[in-house]
Amino acid sequence: MTLDEHMALMRTGAMYNDLAPELVRAREATVVLSNRYNASFGRPAPEREAILRTLLGSVGQHVHFEPTLRCEFGRNISIGNNFYANFDCILLDAAPITIGDNVLFGPRVGLYSANHALDAAERAAGGCYARPISIGNGVWLGAGVHITPGVSIGAGSIVGAGSVVTRSVPAGVVAAGVPCRVIRALTPADRTGFAP
Repeated sequence: MTLDEHMALMRTGAMYNDLAPELVRAREATVVLSNRYNASFGRPAPEREAILRTLLGSVGQHVHFEPTLRCEFGRNISIGNNFYANFDCILLDAAPITIGDNVLFGPRVGLYSANHALDAAERAAGGCYARPISIGNGVWLGAGVHITPGVSIGAGSIVGAGSVVTRSVPAGVVAAGVPCRVIRALTPADRTGFAP
C-alpha cells in the first residue's frame, strides 16, 4: 500500500497495520521536521511558521508551540488562528485532529487519535485503529490533559489540569477529572472585567 492508501484506511476507523514500512518512514520524516521546528526556538517567526506549514496539514495565523512539539504524521493536523501550546505537546494524528481558533494548551497536553488493538496478538502484529479529535474555538486545555480517540471539546470550554478525557465535552462548560466530567456551565459571572 502507498502512504496515502494507509492514511485513507486509517481515516475510516478500520484496523490498520501500525508497523507498515510506509507508516514507519512517514513517522521518521515527521520526527526530523518536528526536531527542526523545536530547534528553531528563538528564530524569526516567519522561519518557524514555514517549518510548521511543512510539518502540519493546515496552519492558521499566529500558531506557536513551545518546545517540544511531537506529532505522529503531522499531515492530519489542522490548526486555526491564534493557537498557543505550552511545553511538551503531543499530537498523535493517525486520524484527523482539528483545532479551532483562539485555543490555549497548557504544558504537557496530549491528543491521541490512535489506539492499539485490545487483543495481545493483534497488538503485537501492529494492529491499531484511529478516531478523529476536534477541539472547538476558544477552548483551554489545562496542564497534563489527555484527550483520547474520537473525543470533541465544544467551543469555549475549559478542561482542568490533569484530566483524562474519554467522552466528548459540550460547549461552554468547565470539565475536569479522571475520567473527565462536566463540573459546571460557564456564565457571565466568570467574566472579571479584564481588558488589555
